[in-house]
Amino acid sequence: MSKEVAVLMGGASAEREVSLVTGKSCAAALLEAGYRVREIVVERDPRKLLAALEPRPDVVFNALHGRFGEDGTIQAMLDLIGLPYTHSGLLASALAMNKPMAKRLFALAGIPVADGKVVPRDEVLAGDVMPRPYVVKPVAEGSSVGVHIVRQGDNRLPFDRALWPYGEEVLVERYIPGRELTVTVMGEKALAVTELKPDEGFYDYTHKYTGGRTTHLIPAPVPERVREACLAYALSAHRALGCRGVSRADFRYDDTGGEPGELVLLEINTQPGMTPISLVPEQAGLVGMSYGDLVEWIVEAGSCRQ
Repeated sequence: MSKEVAVLMGGASAEREVSLVTGKSCAAALLEAGYRVREIVVERDPRKLLAALEPRPDVVFNALHGRFGEDGTIQAMLDLIGLPYTHSGLLASALAMNKPMAKRLFALAGIPVADGKVVPRDEVLAGDVMPRPYVVKPVAEGSSVGVHIVRQGDNRLPFDRALWPYGEEVLVERYIPGRELTVTVMGEKALAVTELKPDEGFYDYTHKYTGGRTTHLIPAPVPERVREACLAYALSAHRALGCRGVSRADFRYDDTGGEPGELVLLEINTQPGMTPISLVPEQAGLVGMSYGDLVEWIVEAGSCRQ
């Protein structure tokens, strides 16, 4: 193939290291598929990025995670200079990264979400802002960065004010016990449901990106009704935000009190990880698509154009 793909990786977010692994893996797969590949490690300076994109490639593979790469910022820059890129566009990316706004749109689309509210950071540190247990998380971060669960009997503050770099507002949500489920959407198709079972605690950043810390059950051992609901809600969430290409929807399923249980959408990821232990390649493999085929599909079928 003569098509050149510039793979953006790194970035300045808390997910930089994961992005580097994703980017390297995708670049290697594209090279093997016959593309010309330009690897670009992104820093904070947009002028350096613009210089690295000259001469212009045919398409940009956006392997960035977190702020700047996943929140509409890089998408806006690429839109302005007229370069096609993979994954979702500016609006969908910005909406998905802003968890409170995304939840409003999900609720309007008839998708169940956890009760919650946005409160000032200092109010969270002053005392309970809702009945325990509840979850404290940044308004706009990914990969469970900054997430804390406040449980009955906890005496410590959910975070240290001096060490909280995620803004003046905090999203607080009702804690949903039970099981962690996730669904990949490719274009207009929801692929499968995976259950995630961390070896301890919850499915946090460490469990997401450390091999052997989380068991992936695929397909998830859940009732058919729950499986179908997960697939339908994931596709509805993808459409509600206007996502393109690949996205991944994360759910909690509370069956601790027996059936029928409660299924809740937590969030949607517009730039899901593509590391060797990531969920999207695993679900694609379940439906017969290799890692290389998946990366090629993202470039050819999932590119966003103005």
